[in-house]
Amino acid sequence: MSGRAQPLPPLQGGMLVIATIGISVVTAMTVLDSTIANVALPTIGQKLGISSADSIWIVNAYQLAIMVSLLSFSALGDVVGYRKVYIGGLMLFTVASVGCSLSGSLQSLVLARVMQGFGAAAITSVNTTLIRFIYPKARLGRGMGINATVVAVSSVAGPTLAAGILSVADWPWLFAVNIPMGLIALSLSRRFLPENPVRVREHRFDWRDAVMNALTFGLLMASVEGFSHGLDPRLLSLGVAALIVVGFFFIRSQLREPYPILPFDLLRIPIFSVSVATSICSFLGQMLAMVALPFYLQEVCGYDDVATGLLLTAWPAVIMVVAPAAGMLVERVHAGILGGTGLAAMAAGLFLLAFLPEHPTDFDIIWRLVLCGAGFGLFQSPNNSILIASAPPERSGSASGMLATARLIGQTTGAALMALLFHIVPGHSTHTALLLAGGFAVTGAVVSLARISLPLPEGLTRRKRP
Repeated sequence: MSGRAQPLPPLQGGMLVIATIGISVVTAMTVLDSTIANVALPTIGQKLGISSADSIWIVNAYQLAIMVSLLSFSALGDVVGYRKVYIGGLMLFTVASVGCSLSGSLQSLVLARVMQGFGAAAITSVNTTLIRFIYPKARLGRGMGINATVVAVSSVAGPTLAAGILSVADWPWLFAVNIPMGLIALSLSRRFLPENPVRVREHRFDWRDAVMNALTFGLLMASVEGFSHGLDPRLLSLGVAALIVVGFFFIRSQLREPYPILPFDLLRIPIFSVSVATSICSFLGQMLAMVALPFYLQEVCGYDDVATGLLLTAWPAVIMVVAPAAGMLVERVHAGILGGTGLAAMAAGLFLLAFLPEHPTDFDIIWRLVLCGAGFGLFQSPNNSILIASAPPERSGSASGMLATARLIGQTTGAALMALLFHIVPGHSTHTALLLAGGFAVTGAVVSLARISLPLPEGLTRRKRP
């Protein structure tokens, strides 16, 4: 039996927007930190005296920590409160950023990055839940639109921001910039974020299941990465066997739980599971494209790295315009239609990029990238809104965690698939990747449109104009 809703602070108008932007910016910090270190890996490796292969752990440690703990933190939010998990994660992320900036060895930096990843997981696991509870139900799409805009832009802005910082400062400042932003965010969060509005009294956090969840997702991520990078088949087989055994016992345990960490109870809700599938397809296609396009533009089209970076800004730039608009449109148009239309447009843009003219102009590339970005922006806000709103209030933390997990699964699989294509079809890898990305976007569009026949959750029923 769930507890009653607690009263929320009266956030209205500008304060509502400020609170939403604050949550989104903190989330953007965690997303940026997943890519911002990539550009600096050669520099960090040189300064610390480590090999290129060892330096990869600076990135992988962060991603692995997020993947293995995300769903556990979201479940913890349902038990102890979303505000506590969010603020606790923000404190850990900020302190870990101090550790990263002061690290003088690979071991200390990797350890700090793991702690930073745990903090990022706690933040990401409940950020959309908090937006759900500070926004009126009828305006949820607008809050999701703001959040989607900030997160989408930050997901592709990491390299550009890193290059800017490294042009004026040394690599520790990549992490030090998080410290003042984290302290400001802590102050604002303690003041404006609501207490947990729903408490499930009989729900207890199961640490055994949390460990099994970490092992399952850790082995899954390791197996995908190992396969894509040509790991020794014997080691890979052992990893897959361990994944199957651990995964079997974990899933069996979760199916018996009334409030599972891996939310099978939510996946039984048709519109929720369809939205998760749509999200995985979209982010898989996006990551495939974002990894392939720099190689495609430089190796096939003959652009240098600076020109490539400038051209690729067209994608996130148009998202900044379309995503907030899509968040408002969800109040008038069915979210399934918006998502399906958006992913169809993204697919069209990707296919058109795969078949560029032999000597394309800047305009030939830019308008295709704009079409991709507009399509992705039109999809993301409605999809996130319908996914969060379709979960019961007392399971909002798990819904938020599943949203972030779907994004990470899509991105991790997309990056691994790109690495695999480099090995399988080295001469046509980028062209093949763009075609596959378009195919995944089409699949996502079809799945999204399937939601039209399903009932919309409360708060997303379309309102007619007076």
